[in-house]
Amino acid sequence: MSPEHPAGAAPGPAPTHYAPAERASPETLARQVVTASHNAVIDALISTVHGLLAVLNEQRQVLAINEQMLRLIGVDDPARVLGLRVGEALQCIHAGTTPGGCGTTEYCSTCGAAVAQVTSLLENRPVETLCALTAQRAGVETSFCLRVRATPFELGGWRVLLIFLQDVTDWQQRAALERAFFHDLRNTLTALHGTNELLRRSVEGGGEVAELAADAVRLCRRLASEVDLQRCLSEANMSSYAAAHARHAVEDLLGELRTISLHHPAAHGRTIEILPAPAGLRVTTDDTVLLRVVCNMVVNALEATPAGGVIRVWVEIHHGHVAFCVWNCGEIPASVARRVFQRNFSTKEGTGRGMGTYAMKLLGEQCLKGSVEFTTGSASGTCFRLAVPADGHDAAGTP
Repeated sequence: MSPEHPAGAAPGPAPTHYAPAERASPETLARQVVTASHNAVIDALISTVHGLLAVLNEQRQVLAINEQMLRLIGVDDPARVLGLRVGEALQCIHAGTTPGGCGTTEYCSTCGAAVAQVTSLLENRPVETLCALTAQRAGVETSFCLRVRATPFELGGWRVLLIFLQDVTDWQQRAALERAFFHDLRNTLTALHGTNELLRRSVEGGGEVAELAADAVRLCRRLASEVDLQRCLSEANMSSYAAAHARHAVEDLLGELRTISLHHPAAHGRTIEILPAPAGLRVTTDDTVLLRVVCNMVVNALEATPAGGVIRVWVEIHHGHVAFCVWNCGEIPASVARRVFQRNFSTKEGTGRGMGTYAMKLLGEQCLKGSVEFTTGSASGTCFRLAVPADGHDAAGTP
């Protein structure tokens, strides 16, 4: 931060690549600072808002600032930043490259903070954007990602901007790394699937090797679907998931469910009873999504069952729907039951919880066009149900 206060510069037109370069005169700035410091609304916001807050005049200069933003900037005395612009206060590496300062450089038209301020002033409305900022701190460049909200406000006959900043650097970095991970993993899986498909075609006749090659192709296809599904869940955007609906025998789905569930750590010391499906029963569905939902139900039931206990899985037919049911003997307390499907709600400790039952509901209803419900009671235990449209069956078991 330059020791020379930009507000001390003589007023007058200056070249700019984006926002107006003019600043308030020192006398006007001083009056605005006093007015802001004696305003009850501004004082309440500065004292109570949890987050980064600054009050700017129409020339985008700081009139007031809260302690959280001072800590981000790395200064103790608010007087050091009064009259500066946001990029100058945050020590943006581009803010000093033109005489007009923050908002006037060739980089500013793509700066989220500058865009939010200029648009809010021009259109007299709140504007929210993301800002990628590189700051120079003690000779070291540091990158930030800030969510910026600019809101116009009348103050003593002047129009000012309330600037709310949220540091989302860690969240944005995780999201970017996650997106890159899913992209690279999907590319690797595509190559692996192609290799296995060539291997399957190269094996002539039957036998164990041919069966293994076919299994490898099938597992690669399922893993690729799981990756796509998890990416959509991570982005909370199921509309981008391409559901692969096909006709499946329910008996085969239960067999795969048995294979997956029996090897889960939660199954240790507990019994999983999977009752036979009605003969010939089929459903047209995305088997990856269906098994994901029902497996989550099974794991939750296992975790709620004491060692030595039993959970049961069966299929019901009701009003043209096939319901996959998972039961355990425990009861969900009423205080928890009413929020079971709420995103981010969990009875377990630690971060990263609260997605399991939420994902059941999301996948079962948005992807499979079915319904996910549960019943619970002290005498009846707890039963989760995923109901999806049936293809039909007959008593003789003919598909």
